[in-house]
Amino acid sequence: MAPKWRELADKLAQAIRSGEYAPGQQLPHIRDLVEAGEGSKSTVHAAYRALEAEGLVTSSRGHGTVVRQQTPLKRLGIMRYDKAKWRDGDEVAFIADRVASGRAYRRNEQTQTVSLVEAPPAVAAAHGLPEGAQVYARARLVKEGDQPTHTLTSYYRPEHVEGTRIVDPAPGPAGRGGGFRVLYDAGYEIDHMKEELFARIPTAEEAKLLQLPPGEPVVELHRTTYTADGTVVEFAIGLHAASRFAWEYEFKVPDTARDGKETP
Repeated sequence: MAPKWRELADKLAQAIRSGEYAPGQQLPHIRDLVEAGEGSKSTVHAAYRALEAEGLVTSSRGHGTVVRQQTPLKRLGIMRYDKAKWRDGDEVAFIADRVASGRAYRRNEQTQTVSLVEAPPAVAAAHGLPEGAQVYARARLVKEGDQPTHTLTSYYRPEHVEGTRIVDPAPGPAGRGGGFRVLYDAGYEIDHMKEELFARIPTAEEAKLLQLPPGEPVVELHRTTYTADGTVVEFAIGLHAASRFAWEYEFKVPDTARDGKETP
């Protein structure tokens, strides 16, 4: 026979999956379930911990235990960088993901800090700089409502962005079209990118920042952005809560035997 806390956890999990408790809705307070005869305080607490470990809820002081969004956000691949979105419009990458997923957004759901720092080894290597050279770090935390979805820190050479909106720490994208539009206006039109993905366990600080349940991994993204002549104009490191994204790529399949060259 399953322990009482497991029975309660399974009962609540079924209520969540059936829609009785909707995403963003708070589960009953522990004392309310105790008074309703669902078990002791320790039983209910153990059931809530199990639901959090299974990724169904999040718990935080001041917000209680809240049902998580179960439909992951569609994280577009190539098309999130379509020039028509940011050059001709105002659909920066994180907004393009929300639009493609049919989800609401507010521009100030992206906050940032900007600082002049010594380039970490990976950043220096990407930009072809000596270790310790000065670069601008533009660190963003992106949320969906009150829940963080990912972080992204972009590193730039000072001569590319000094005096532009990229180094403005105001919340939201760097003006109309965001950072790519700023670079475009400065004469650095982006042409191609390289993205690398790594799955790993987050540090305690990262788990706290992204409000991750115990045991949830993160996907680390490294993005190198080039102009047509091969100049690196941005190297970015992102950290994504694994369960909050579905990664989507659509691209033409290369045929190097026919075309005679490899696609980067």
